[in-house]
Amino acid sequence: MVEKQQQVVSTISDFDIELFRSGKHYHLYNKLGAKPRTVDGTSGAWFGVWAPNALEVSVIGDFNGWDRAANVLRLRADSSGIWEGFVPEVSKGSLYKYCITFKNGHQVEKGDPFALRWEAPPATASVVWDLEFEWTDSIWLDKRRASHALNGPISIYEVHIGSWRRVHQQEGRFMTYRELAAELPEYCSYMGFTHVEFLPLAEHPFYGSWGYQITGYFAPSSRYGSPQDLMVLINALHSAGIGVILDWVPSHFPTDEHGLGYFDGTHLYEHSDPRQGFHPDWQSLIFNYGRHEVKSFLISNAMFWLDKFHIDGLRVDAVASMLYLDYSRKEGEWIPNRFGGRENLEAIEFLREFNIAVHEFFPDVFTVAEESTAWPGVTHPTGSGGLGFDLKWMMGWMHDSLSYFQKDPVYRSYHLAQLAFSIHYAFSEHFVLPLSHDEVVYGKGSLIGKMPGDSWQQAANLRLLFAYMYGHPGAKLVFMGGEFAQRREWRHDFSLDWDDNLSATHRGIQLLVKDLNAFYQQEPALFERNFSPEGFEWIDHQDATNSVLAWIRKTAEKADQLIFIANFTPVVRENYRIGVPEPGFYREIFNTDNLKYGGSDLICGEAIESYPIPKHSRIHSIALTLPPLGAIILKYDKAFDWL
Repeated sequence: MVEKQQQVVSTISDFDIELFRSGKHYHLYNKLGAKPRTVDGTSGAWFGVWAPNALEVSVIGDFNGWDRAANVLRLRADSSGIWEGFVPEVSKGSLYKYCITFKNGHQVEKGDPFALRWEAPPATASVVWDLEFEWTDSIWLDKRRASHALNGPISIYEVHIGSWRRVHQQEGRFMTYRELAAELPEYCSYMGFTHVEFLPLAEHPFYGSWGYQITGYFAPSSRYGSPQDLMVLINALHSAGIGVILDWVPSHFPTDEHGLGYFDGTHLYEHSDPRQGFHPDWQSLIFNYGRHEVKSFLISNAMFWLDKFHIDGLRVDAVASMLYLDYSRKEGEWIPNRFGGRENLEAIEFLREFNIAVHEFFPDVFTVAEESTAWPGVTHPTGSGGLGFDLKWMMGWMHDSLSYFQKDPVYRSYHLAQLAFSIHYAFSEHFVLPLSHDEVVYGKGSLIGKMPGDSWQQAANLRLLFAYMYGHPGAKLVFMGGEFAQRREWRHDFSLDWDDNLSATHRGIQLLVKDLNAFYQQEPALFERNFSPEGFEWIDHQDATNSVLAWIRKTAEKADQLIFIANFTPVVRENYRIGVPEPGFYREIFNTDNLKYGGSDLICGEAIESYPIPKHSRIHSIALTLPPLGAIILKYDKAFDWL
């Protein structure tokens, strides 16, 4: 009877096995794991798990008293290494694990790699679950299909769910997904962010890893609620017109016994040689990207989040650690590739296959690489030798900018070229400018805490940094708390310091970011040619004496071009002359020194007329008063276009 039930219920076909073994099965989540079924009138669940080197596999759970001998699975006869079987009296919410017997007789209890839900840590059992949900985001998805995100403004709010806001009335507990759904979309809409990027949400045993040490790749963390509760949050964000990006971690996984490591008594998911399979920085295991079944597992996981949770973008963590065999390793601690080089050829091929698959099945979503080196072609098409990502974090811009801004303005004149250098490579890839979580932890201080000077100068510097960022080509990313200049660096065990906003200084910076987001979305010059050199032109990047940069953001319509002038010193620059592209009148349309932002209110409320005084290789120029530690934005004034 059991054998008959197995034959009837199993939905794994010979074609599935062929795809799985060739690394081309991108929807394994529909086949493996725990699948509730009714067979011959008997309710239960079908279980399927890949453990090719196990001597025996059984399902244990609260439905059989955790008896290791009660429900032994059958090894398929097709050499796939998949064990499967039907277990009666299993229902949604049942707790379970796999008891895997190694060939040496040792037994270990493992969570299900394809579990849709896990117990909340520190408990480690998998939970039988389904993903039934009534989505109401069809308008958002239709809009997403009609216009790719890269064609418009991208302003990302990076969020760690466990610390964005806590419920203080209950000893600072986490907000649930549903509680966040009632607050986060409204806040992001108010602030004008186009996307939210969540630090990894897949189940992870150690909260302090921020989600980057994953055991349950197909399950949202139960700390904050059920999978359907997360769907409520994503649905609410979409209803508010906000896209959702998820941090995805195919680069490494933890060594916890209930996880993927040494899964069937062998190094199944990871390399066996620690020179390839163990990450020294994170004390974690590295996937074996050359194993076809592992590729099917990982790419299926990417598809899972896009398919079942309507995710709009995947940001791939630690890509550099995947690309280089000698990443964070000394001589003798790594194994060269077959050509004797340091490039991880299997990881390169995996990343290309991942991007090809994602864009084939979901052409309207985008992928982002956190890649910290100068690896060529990260966002170039795979057909021309690139990795196929849509966007790449511009780590060089971030490091150079923060390094420059941390310097006392007295010394900035010696380093202006450092700030301007990013334009030399700004269009070699499609970049995101990240002011991310990594820059406000481990003693690095908050964004405003990095700024030199007294409290007024710190705030002015941060306003200037944000204006410089929004005026620079590329998508934008701000980690939570930075938008209102939280004083303390980020602490994952605590809520953001929302009380900082009781101060006018912090409210002013928050208003500045809000207005910059609105400005970014209203001005085509800031996004139409965001990834093209045709969208940028220097006016002057060599005025080191005054520490001033001036540039143009360009679009097809000349009247929509924007002129940025940034003064990186606390000195007011009177009668500062810059060359302009067209004769006529210019209007100041943004000023970080505006009183409403906490500035000294050194603004120009009238049209500024150009004169035929050559400057910066241009026939006409205008004279300006530059505010201290401030940036102003000018636009050609059509109302005075009578020349």
